[in-house]
Amino acid sequence: MTSQQRRARRPIDQLRASPLAPHLDAFERYLDDRGYAGTTSRTYILCLAHVARWMNQSQLVIEHLDEGSVAQFLDGHLPRCQCRDPVVRRYGDLRAAPGHLLVVLRAEAVIPERVPETTPVAEELRHYDAHLNHARGLAPRTRKNRARTVARFLSDRFGNGRIDLSTITPEEMREFVVRQSRHYNTRSSVAALISTLRGYLRFRTACGDHVEPLIGALIAPPIWPQATLPKALSRTEIHRLVDSLGGTQPGAGRDDAIVRCALDLGLRCGEIAKLSLDDIDWCAGTITLRRTKGGREDRLLLPRTTGEAIADYLRFERPPNPSRAVFVRRLAPNDRPLGPDCVRKSIRQAYGRAGLPYTGAHPLRHTMAGRLLESGSSLKEVADVLRHRSLNTTLIYAKLDVGSLSGVALPWPGEVS
Repeated sequence: MTSQQRRARRPIDQLRASPLAPHLDAFERYLDDRGYAGTTSRTYILCLAHVARWMNQSQLVIEHLDEGSVAQFLDGHLPRCQCRDPVVRRYGDLRAAPGHLLVVLRAEAVIPERVPETTPVAEELRHYDAHLNHARGLAPRTRKNRARTVARFLSDRFGNGRIDLSTITPEEMREFVVRQSRHYNTRSSVAALISTLRGYLRFRTACGDHVEPLIGALIAPPIWPQATLPKALSRTEIHRLVDSLGGTQPGAGRDDAIVRCALDLGLRCGEIAKLSLDDIDWCAGTITLRRTKGGREDRLLLPRTTGEAIADYLRFERPPNPSRAVFVRRLAPNDRPLGPDCVRKSIRQAYGRAGLPYTGAHPLRHTMAGRLLESGSSLKEVADVLRHRSLNTTLIYAKLDVGSLSGVALPWPGEVS
């Protein structure tokens, strides 16, 4: 064995002599069960060797290891690390490996379960989230976005102290909105910010607080309904997108199936992410959407092109795992379903392969509505396919129906008849 190989073994030897040693086998099984590659597992083992060395230097016992101590390692030790090589110093790996280790240690009851924050702001956010969930019936992602805005507002004003909304003046409320508005690019984003704050203050009103002056200080910028055209792909762009499908690069089958779900069925990114294997009836040729934006359960016909794309992905590309989600992660842990952001990323990559500028995933839904109108479908039929609760939501697509609009257009003044 060369001297270089002996030096490479030193971190492992130190790890096996540390308090983490009895849990290494469980840690490796945890990574293997979730499909992590051997190189990734070895990297994470070396990361634990670095953590074990720091624990030794800090005289930190394993029973006291938690998210706080990991943060101390990352933010306190790592920037000034003078540990002798070989040692892993990559922040991303050193953040991920201890996170997995904490899961293993809690599963083995070595360390206690994580205790949620008990600050006044954290407690208030839990109460507000329960209200949004049980009284308003909002989706988890919507609740998370609103809680993030309210958290910024409360932390900006009270920090970790007691919350007393009676100490806030209307002027302070307006100043907060002005500061936050600098981070947004559109009127609709600012309007969403103000709507979230008004909703929270109405919640506090129902709890008995007198915050009516603060609500009156929040005035949203005007947004004219039906003022713009829905963004949709042209026929040429649709052909370019469809022709780009069927590639051989890693993940191409999953991207193709996702694009087909958005283009042929008009599904939202969240709806695509939530699709389960149990939602597809291959014999009847239908797909059932559960937990949709409208909180309903809808059944749609499954077009042949969409069904074939999904079937090809399931047969040839989807990693084998116990998850019932249709679309799962390609890399470890591959037993987790894709989130809406990953669905958007897949569509963005499909746009790039087709040479199209990415304008968002939602235009594929608009494109599907425009194709229905071009084929002679009525607005009511489009509303049914898009699963709109109100026909007013679908009226914007009337602007795409150029053929029908030309039939009701008045002659231009002064035009020679």
